[in-house]
Parts: sequence; C-alpha cells; structure tokens
Amino acid sequence: MTTPAAPPPLSSVRLTAEAIKVLAHPLRSRLVGALRREGPSTATALAKTMGTNSGATSYHLRKLAEVGLVTEVGDRQGRRRLWAASADLTRYDVSDFADDEDADTALGWLERDWLQHFHEKFGAWLDARHRWPGSWQDAAGMSDRMIVVTDVQLRELQQRVSALVDSYATVGQGNPEAKRVAYYHVAYPLDLDKAPRRR
Repeated sequence: MTTPAAPPPLSSVRLTAEAIKVLAHPLRSRLVGALRREGPSTATALAKTMGTNSGATSYHLRKLAEVGLVTEVGDRQGRRRLWAASADLTRYDVSDFADDEDADTALGWLERDWLQHFHEKFGAWLDARHRWPGSWQDAAGMSDRMIVVTDVQLRELQQRVSALVDSYATVGQGNPEAKRVAYYHVAYPLDLDKAPRRR
C-alpha cells in the first residue's frame, strides 16, 4: 500500500503598502476571498455572487491584479477572462506600514472589515448549527484563554499555531465526511492603558 503524497504547502502573498491600499475596499476584499474559497471564476459569475455588475467587478479585478493579489489564468472561457487568487494566504506585519499613514489607515479599515465579516459568518453558523450533528457542534465553536507573554513569545506562539493550522489545510481531502472550515486565531493585549515603551 502506497503512502499518499503530502499536500503541497500553502502559498502566500505578502501585502505591500500599495497592495493594502488597493485591497481596502468592500468589494475587492470579498473578491479575493471568493476566489480563494471557490477557485477560478469569471467577472460575470463573481458579479452574480456579489450582487454587483460585471463591469465594476472586472474593474476591481484588474486593480487587484495590478498589485499581485489576483491573476488571470491561462484558460479563457470564450472571450471571458478567468480570474484566480494569486495565493492561498495573505501575510503582513502591522509594523510594515508604520511609516505610511495611508497604508496604516487602509489596514485599520481592512481589519475592521474582516472583523465584521467574521461576525456575520460566525453568527450564521450559530443560527445553523442545530441542523448539524452533535459531533460537529462540539468540534466547532470558540474558546478563549488568558496568557502572560512577552511580544517575542506571543509572536512565537502565533507562528506555531499558524504552522499547525497550515498542516491541517488539506488533511481531510478525499474524505466525504470532511467539510471546509474557517479557522480564526486572534490575540490582543488586555491592559490597553499600560502600553510598554517603544524600543
């Protein structure tokens, strides 16, 4: 019996200041998310999903392509362009944008947009979970912990959690019982009035 090949590592794109300014738009962030979840698509199909028109969708896809967040894939469907996300994940450090006020503002907007998106999607799960088996209700959900760490230790923890989550990205592939799951991990200081001195 042969051992199945390990899944390919997840690809990632690092946000530049220019890219984050382009991405900080309600439709553009949703377009990237839709292409990552559902795979390559045309502007027409995406417009139908997003409830907008194909002309506006095409424009925003071209803007995203200019900064490397989406790409036109080789196969066209007739005269229609087929678009794909350029990577599985987006990576950035908040400090990357500390010297660019516009990029820093764009990041703040984008993170709050992601927070609102989480609120909507997790709320939809809470409304629907009674229709799922108890085992899924128990496995999904949320929890929180309070830990005492330095910034270096917190960064290490975030990296280790990310690596563990990445290792599960396609572990259920081929199993009819497996479902796609959104997995969030968030960390923030509790004592907001006690910020340490800047180094």
